[in-house]
Amino acid sequence: MTKIDPTGGQAYPDDEILADLDKMIDEFDPPPAGLVERIQFAIALEDLDVEVARWVRADSLAGVRGGDQGTITFTVSDLTVMINLTRIGENNRIDGWLVPAGEHAVEVRVAEHGSRETTADEGGRFVLDGVPRGTTQIIIQLDGPPARTVVTPTVLL
Repeated sequence: MTKIDPTGGQAYPDDEILADLDKMIDEFDPPPAGLVERIQFAIALEDLDVEVARWVRADSLAGVRGGDQGTITFTVSDLTVMINLTRIGENNRIDGWLVPAGEHAVEVRVAEHGSRETTADEGGRFVLDGVPRGTTQIIIQLDGPPARTVVTPTVLL
């Protein structure tokens, strides 16, 4: 489509300008590597009727095992999820706590590595060993009533 300059100047081709602009943006400010894959991972949940927790806090525990450990806290309405992350070789150990406590199903999804599942004990504690590093989400199935699913934002662990 060609538009006419309202001041009476020359006609200019919109498609050419937009194509040139697209090339320039791709060259000087490309999207981060893996962005599309991370977005697809974040929204690829079977059950789209979920509550999304928000990231409250991430603390590095300096001086403990060389700094390869830290805590992350997520919250949504009446649930708090705290995880302590310990890097062991190429994997992570995740120690987690749910408040309020309860025996709820916990799934940890890692992009390109599938998922690992466990059940929190009656005190709300759960542990997963050998979790690969990568883009990760934690999904908690609360038995209720009412039954509901809570998912954390994606984090790179």
